[in-house]
Amino acid sequence: MPRVNYKSSDVDLMARMMRAEAEGEGQQGMLYVGNVIVNRLKANCSDFEGLRTIPQVIYQVQGNNYSFEAVQKGNVFYQRARTAEKKLAKMNLDYWRDHPGKFALWYFNPYAPCPPTWYGQPQSGQYKNHCYYEPKAGTCEGVYTGG
Repeated sequence: MPRVNYKSSDVDLMARMMRAEAEGEGQQGMLYVGNVIVNRLKANCSDFEGLRTIPQVIYQVQGNNYSFEAVQKGNVFYQRARTAEKKLAKMNLDYWRDHPGKFALWYFNPYAPCPPTWYGQPQSGQYKNHCYYEPKAGTCEGVYTGG
């Protein structure tokens, strides 16, 4: 049973986002970004309450900006999904989770050392240039449940 319900168009959309956000960090980096996407869909809390589909996660607007910078600025995001990234996206949607993105809801590239917290959320780890953050204990339990 997959971690979340999805359609083939969701796989394509997620693959494009993973590539646009983390292509320079290889397959592993793209998988961590995929973790964050799926986690935001599962969480149903905080900034991600009421999100029910992959497109709602990808195109979410917060504070007059898209949650994912690549939607607004990423030329790669608007290219066709490639087979390799589709395979990675499907892995995330079906089963794949790993540290530091396993329970992360946020990531960013600070171009400096990762701060221990980001908007009050604890750092779960770093992979190459991206710092990952998961919700504070006792909040957003949906991210920790199920596959």
